[in-house]
Amino acid sequence: MQRLLLCAGLLWCSAHVRASELVEGMLAPVLELELIDGTAFNLVDHRGKVVVLNFWASWCAPCREEMPAIDTFYRSHRADGLEVIAVSIDAPRDLDKVRRIVKNYSFAASLALGRQASGYGRLSRVPVTFVIDRNGVLRFDGYKFAKLLDVPTLEKVVTPLLRNPRSALLADAKVLTP
Repeated sequence: MQRLLLCAGLLWCSAHVRASELVEGMLAPVLELELIDGTAFNLVDHRGKVVVLNFWASWCAPCREEMPAIDTFYRSHRADGLEVIAVSIDAPRDLDKVRRIVKNYSFAASLALGRQASGYGRLSRVPVTFVIDRNGVLRFDGYKFAKLLDVPTLEKVVTPLLRNPRSALLADAKVLTP
């Protein structure tokens, strides 16, 4: 029994360490969510698209301040192969509040329940945004970016990824195994 507990503890610690070691150029961590409209989202199913993954909370004023810019950018570029997923770290009891906020936007939204987003580290500060290229490679680590996102920043970070076809990215990527 002690060995079982020790093994479980070591596995948990190694997973926790991995989550805190996100590296741009590495395959993005697994992400499977249930969107608030009831549909499923699996990051792997969105290969071929550029994904902007925004973690936020309803009580976070800066989060709500940057959402209109994210929506404007998304509306302008979704036909180019862009997906935006807003993942709220609110408690399940706040789902109605989250729904009221995101109904004003055109991008998909979800609650981060349990360990669904554990690969993205301990979400102790929001907003935090990650950008994943068409091959599933992390290209922008939001933990390193301390400002609010605006349209010019999204244009600078995301638009070049939208312009590159998938095959060019494969030749260019320095994919590390997670």
